[in-house]
Amino acid sequence: MYNNVVEFIKKLYPNQLFIPLHAPIFQGNEKKYVDDCIDSTFVSSVGEYVNKFEEVICNYTKAKYAIATMNGTSALHMALILVGVERDSEVLTQALTFVATANAISYIGANSVFIDSANDNLGMCPLTLEQFLSENAEVLEKHSINKKTKKRLAACVPMHVFGNPVDIDEIKKICIKYKIPLVEDAAESLGSFYKNEHTGLKGEVGILSFNGNKIVTCGGGGMIVTNNEILAKRAKYLTTTAKRPHKWEFYHDEIGYNYRLPNLNAAMACAQMENLDFFIKNKRETASHYKNFFQNLDIKFLDESKMTESNFWLNAIQFKNLSERDKFLQISNDNGVMTRPIWRLMSELPSFANCQKTSLVNAEHYSRTVVNIPSSVRISDG
Repeated sequence: MYNNVVEFIKKLYPNQLFIPLHAPIFQGNEKKYVDDCIDSTFVSSVGEYVNKFEEVICNYTKAKYAIATMNGTSALHMALILVGVERDSEVLTQALTFVATANAISYIGANSVFIDSANDNLGMCPLTLEQFLSENAEVLEKHSINKKTKKRLAACVPMHVFGNPVDIDEIKKICIKYKIPLVEDAAESLGSFYKNEHTGLKGEVGILSFNGNKIVTCGGGGMIVTNNEILAKRAKYLTTTAKRPHKWEFYHDEIGYNYRLPNLNAAMACAQMENLDFFIKNKRETASHYKNFFQNLDIKFLDESKMTESNFWLNAIQFKNLSERDKFLQISNDNGVMTRPIWRLMSELPSFANCQKTSLVNAEHYSRTVVNIPSSVRISDG
């Protein structure tokens, strides 16, 4: 059976000796815009392409404001600062996420609290979040504290895993009830929608990523999106070293960060965004091929949830147990088809082993059974 899966993937991506998990596609104006940027000499964080990239993201996502950063992790770090996360405060996030989520929380000196995944998708479980807060949170006048640790619950950070949106409406209701700011980690979900609204906009602030393996890339790159003008202005100020505008003076009145995206990267991103609709259409067709194929096998294809539209950044399949998963990983990678297991749970990593957590029964099961399969944009249907 596993060899049949490998052969099917090779038919989707023909004439390739090695099939990567997700390779970037450059078939538009990338070279033209990068050359234009070089000719302008504006290759650092000031230039027309940075402004244009931010405008394009606003137009696409319908966010009122977008602030480009050097990568998704820096965008999330800044988003947490914007909503008031401080040293020794706590941030609720999911155990099943990429390490950048937990890292960004640690950069501030805050502590992660790991919540289980939902039993119908890989994202944060609203029921588990509500249960944890009902048992552990004390609601004060302006915020909540953790009754066990006496620390402020400063933010909640759900992540849209592989581009599949979480049940963000339910999570938002819970955050409002407990007076906890909501930050959406939408790093993987450019082009994904929840109830016809783009991900990243339900909370006070959200973030996107444009890393080399994302659906749109500029080598690195991140974006802060928000509908809050005050937060947007502060984000741009803090990511530009907290420098007060002046023709020649260098005056910085608080600690800032050199996080702005270079114009050179933004030029590539602008070209990539011109093909985003094609990328998503192509990837959704690939997901449809996978869905039809796996419905006849004893392997579960992880489809998009109800009331969502996924970008299917990375397609994922689920096996019954760890042994079956590892057998498939071995066979596929030995035969030139790159597959990989989902991440280790954050609570299992040395840096976060002492963080508070809920029961992680769903996340633990996913971590032992879920595998990503090739999901690049296909130039040919094969």
